[in-house]
Amino acid sequence: MKKRMFGKAVTVITAMAMSGVLLAGCGSTEADTQPEAEAEQAEETATEPLAESTGETAEAPADIPAAPYFTKGVYVNYSEELENPDLTYFYVFNSDTYGYTADGANNGIGVPFDVVSQADGRVTLSFGGADESSEETLVITAVDDTGAVHGYFEDVPERPMVFELLSGADADTFSAENYVNGPEESVYHDANGWSVRYNADLFEVTSKGPETFIVYTGESAGTNMITVTYTVESGAEEAIKKLGESWGDATTYTEGPFPGAEDVTGYWAMLPPAEGGSGLYETAMARDYMDGALIFDLTGHMSGDEALDMAVSDSMAAVIDSLTWD
Repeated sequence: MKKRMFGKAVTVITAMAMSGVLLAGCGSTEADTQPEAEAEQAEETATEPLAESTGETAEAPADIPAAPYFTKGVYVNYSEELENPDLTYFYVFNSDTYGYTADGANNGIGVPFDVVSQADGRVTLSFGGADESSEETLVITAVDDTGAVHGYFEDVPERPMVFELLSGADADTFSAENYVNGPEESVYHDANGWSVRYNADLFEVTSKGPETFIVYTGESAGTNMITVTYTVESGAEEAIKKLGESWGDATTYTEGPFPGAEDVTGYWAMLPPAEGGSGLYETAMARDYMDGALIFDLTGHMSGDEALDMAVSDSMAAVIDSLTWD
């Protein structure tokens, strides 16, 4: 029978207490070297206005506002021909000169882009990194009062697109995956290769250096949070012993499968709340990870209200039980 040991440990402690190209139409400037009659014809052609001989400098239609058409912000992208489009694909402009695409229905995957130019009803984007990139030009057909941009990519004019500006979305912190999932199914992806799901209405996640803090913000007694630390100073067993010793002699130690990686040994330290104390308890687990140790340290407080304490501990255990490894 398969059980999540961390969730079990939190429940046990609770019970103890209460219990995510333009190919410019260069007309081949084939320099005609044919003499006389053909030379005269070439001279006449050369005197024609430039706008008639090439579309490169054509101005935007009169009803199109002046550039820039995209500024810092998040734009959801969809086909103009759809009545009820899936609002899952985004262009995130970190400034009016660069950004990235993000597929919220596919773990937020996307590609970076640079804004090559915005002028005369056209926006040219260079997709990809420095090693490999490709340019595409968006022809602007309209810009709404709301900031929504209408247009089509030059190589597929039969596919009109809308880039709708999301009001209030912060380009610097936007998560396409969490926008699509909704707050109750938010996902945090750590740079060290692990992920958890959490309810953004109940938790706030911040990261600072080697530490990540998952803080419970719902109703509770005292501080309830999970601190995740990656260290290269020791392996998991040594790290958990050191942490447990800092809690005092009441700490107990066990071993068992690590959440989300059942074939990996986890090392556990548990400190139950002291009788007549503040209700503080600690539960930590660690595993060997990338030439070091990854430690999940849960700090909780019991209020004496059984229903409230169980709601808090179940929510925190659910975060740990959602662990996956990227």
